[in-house]
Amino acid sequence: MSSSLLWEISKPGRIGINLPKSDVPETDPTNHLPDGMVRFSGNGLPEVSEPQVVRHFVELSTKNYHVDKGMYPLGSCTMKYNPKSSERLAALPGFAYLHPFVPEEFAQGALELMHRLGEMLCNIGGLHSITMQPSAGAHGEFTGLSTIRRYHESLGNPRKKVVIPDSSHGTNPASIVFSGWQPVEIKSGPDGCIDIEALKQHLDEDLAALMVTNPNTLGIFEKDIKEVAAMLHSVGAQLYMDGANMNALLGIVRPGDVGVDALHFNLHKTFSTPHGGGGPGSGPVAVKEHLAPFLPRPAVVRTEDGEYRLNWDMPHSLGKMNAFWGAFGVMVKAFAYILNMGAEGLRKVAEDAVLNSNYMMATLKNYYELPYETTPMHEFVLCGEPLKKFGVKTLDVAKMLLDFGFHAPTIYFPLIVHEALMIEPTETESRESLDAFIEAMIKIRKIAEENPDALHNAPIKTPVRRLDDVTANKQPILKWQDINI
Repeated sequence: MSSSLLWEISKPGRIGINLPKSDVPETDPTNHLPDGMVRFSGNGLPEVSEPQVVRHFVELSTKNYHVDKGMYPLGSCTMKYNPKSSERLAALPGFAYLHPFVPEEFAQGALELMHRLGEMLCNIGGLHSITMQPSAGAHGEFTGLSTIRRYHESLGNPRKKVVIPDSSHGTNPASIVFSGWQPVEIKSGPDGCIDIEALKQHLDEDLAALMVTNPNTLGIFEKDIKEVAAMLHSVGAQLYMDGANMNALLGIVRPGDVGVDALHFNLHKTFSTPHGGGGPGSGPVAVKEHLAPFLPRPAVVRTEDGEYRLNWDMPHSLGKMNAFWGAFGVMVKAFAYILNMGAEGLRKVAEDAVLNSNYMMATLKNYYELPYETTPMHEFVLCGEPLKKFGVKTLDVAKMLLDFGFHAPTIYFPLIVHEALMIEPTETESRESLDAFIEAMIKIRKIAEENPDALHNAPIKTPVRRLDDVTANKQPILKWQDINI
């Protein structure tokens, strides 16, 4: 079957499902429905058979790239394989069909899961209390910073600025601004880590916090993190850690033990729940004890008689940060993943993620420039700058990877590396998968030298050839149109 849209293969009168006869008396609908809700004509949906629908979406699935099809080496995204057992558990009717406003006595299982997951995350992070409300990583950043702001306000000085290293996660500056502060960037040292001397210049009563991604977006662990925390605490500032790269630390380093005051987790990254394409996500925020009173409400608590409930009695809370209680389906999958892995398994996740990353880097650094010699952890950053002498850019490398059957890594980020290729293989990839990606990258390097025009024209094997990115951004087609594209 061709890739025609369902509307284009629709035929009047063709049906894909037999509905039972209505048991509702046929009356004039205008008697009990507002005029604006009554339909007097067809709904315009395609009229297709069940085989046509199934074949259409199966065909689309073979054309789209997804983690079930191959490796997703997107740096800083941790696109690991998602176990199907977690999907089945999240689909259990008691979880999937539970209304968020059901009385607490009928939601004890869900509340217990949220409470136990929160305890697990606090233990993994070495922190005291947690909120499960944030819907994703950036929402977690905003929630964590807002919690810190509430804390500073309680002391009579909301402060004015938050420092971020130039190797921080891309959403950090916006989260700082939305939280009411001014972002102040400091440069990294030659080792890719925070420049301690640069930080010292901002240690005053106006400093609210420092946001750090650790490991940072170069994949490098901030080795001076304890010293950084002590410097911040000496002036009453807080250390906020973006937990986007926790996949490198599980069972090895607990951020709270090295001075971190607040940390958001990305359940959709570290704890293996599907993400991409805008969701779903979950970004719980865990904090030290002194910040706990200011977390969003309600908190899930366990009473003395063993019942679970939502605690609204939090007079110092910053308020509600979500319409309901959080992305519950994502929590179910993360809870199942943690139970399945156990403490030893989570540590093995981190060890294997670091091993896979360094295995790839050890070979590819000979074909692409390695801007920082410091040994990375779960991800590494290459530089495509040397390819410019052949008229080839990092974008061209990324496009040709599609012809080799791989999703491209993150490109042009972090911004401190020109022509950056940020590669994160994750722990779920086999040696054979890693070797195949390495081989593809080496072949592309040779093609760049011998036939650069081939890279300029890539991809040629995908359903859609190279797009005009400028036009796509300025004149996007955001809905189906009856045109031949």
